Amino acid sequence: MAAGAAGENPLEALARLDEITRLLRRECPWDREQDERSIVPHTVEEAYELADAAHSGDDAKLLDELGDVLFQVLFLALLMEERGAGDLSEVADGCRRKLIRRHPHVFEDASAESSDDVLRSWDRIKRDDERGGDIFGEIPENLPSTLYARKALRRAEGAGHDWPAGSTVAQLELEAGRLASATTRGERFDAAGSLLLAAVAAARAVDADPELALRAATDRFMGTVLDEAGR
Repeated sequence: MAAGAAGENPLEALARLDEITRLLRRECPWDREQDERSIVPHTVEEAYELADAAHSGDDAKLLDELGDVLFQVLFLALLMEERGAGDLSEVADGCRRKLIRRHPHVFEDASAESSDDVLRSWDRIKRDDERGGDIFGEIPENLPSTLYARKALRRAEGAGHDWPAGSTVAQLELEAGRLASATTRGERFDAAGSLLLAAVAAARAVDADPELALRAATDRFMGTVLDEAGR
């Protein structure tokens, strides 16, 4: 069977990629200089490229971007291994244990009748894992603002504190009115933030990722501008 052929044992393919990762770490000047802080911006970039590929409908692009993200995981795990802080096997086993712990409806006798039930259970267990019941746990502060807001809204909803109350469309209209009537810079700043938060809540209500939806809308806007400029 050709290397990398469909149906090949994935462990063999991973072993070959691991060998290449280690070789690059030893022999490539750029790779030798990297640490977790310097490599993570590339990891974030690759994650966004993966998201774009997933929404493009291009399977070849998705396959390629999955490989780039996988390399990031192997490289970061290797950095941990070098300083005795862990390795790829610990990463994989820790992920396995976490998945088992956070799916009690699959591995234990808990029940979950819908995906919403699953998410509420996941968030509850995650809160217990992270901060002993803190609603918001450790939401990374460096997330893009729309994802930061979405995660906060989801955590609040999972704890029975949904926001905004009532119709998301009505909340959008309310916050837009507040922005229109704001008279000071501080009022406009606060109202703009509340309007954006309401927009994220509205996106969640229709199961749309606000970050990807905003990027897609921006792309459409740029396309329209370019089309008009070309006339």
